[in-house]
Amino acid sequence: MIMNGKELSLKIKENLKKEVEKLDPKPSLVVIQVGEDPASSIYVNSKAKLAREIGYEFEHAKFDENVSEEELIQKIEYINSSDSINGVIVQLPIPKHLDANKIINKINPTKDIDGLTELNAGKLLTSKASLVSCTPKGIITLLKEYNVPFEGKHVVIVGRSNLVGKPLIGLCLNENATVTVCHSKTKDLAKVTKKADILIVAVGKAKLITADYVRKGAVVVDVGINRVDGKLYGDVDFESVSKKAKLITPVPGGVGPMTTISLMENVLVSYNEMKKRR
Repeated sequence: MIMNGKELSLKIKENLKKEVEKLDPKPSLVVIQVGEDPASSIYVNSKAKLAREIGYEFEHAKFDENVSEEELIQKIEYINSSDSINGVIVQLPIPKHLDANKIINKINPTKDIDGLTELNAGKLLTSKASLVSCTPKGIITLLKEYNVPFEGKHVVIVGRSNLVGKPLIGLCLNENATVTVCHSKTKDLAKVTKKADILIVAVGKAKLITADYVRKGAVVVDVGINRVDGKLYGDVDFESVSKKAKLITPVPGGVGPMTTISLMENVLVSYNEMKKRR
């Protein structure tokens, strides 16, 4: 059975629209983009479209690729101090002359709707309330929509990135799952992944996981988006694995839409927290 992230994201979008209709002023977010990376421009435009459809105020703060770190940080500090801006993200990647980690950690954690600051990452690992990285948050939301149980289950995560793999460890532990993390140095990957009740793959290698890596009846979440000869493929060989999996996400239409809608949910979380403190 396919877990349809696109369908669920539309349902969440409609619920957000209803909530936002009642709010005055409206929640707002800023996306900072540096340079002209074509993929980044596509992602920013899709976020802008979705934000405006929900009813948010949206600002696309675009900087030349030669912008200085100081200028970017000044913009972030302005956003941090503004009572009318509820969330900000820095669209990655950014040019190599800029320290992405330093810049992201200049964001006020209460406005860090991407959940990437060290403070929010630390809160997640210590089971404290925080803004959670959007892809992991979307994955958990999708699995819960399809009534996938976590407690006592073995979750195997392939990939240990700060964006997906590491936040997922904390989220799955908070759901009382047993968690194993695999990566490029893992020996005999298939031996480990075959033990998974829930297998989550986020490595960026097209069709890495075939049916031989999956036990029958497992739940499989494919986070990968790989473009090969103009076509999109996940990290999972959907055709073979879907015959063994109980539930599986497609690419596209699975995790991707859940990531973007989770970002929009985080804007509202930040808005409500800011409202409480006023």
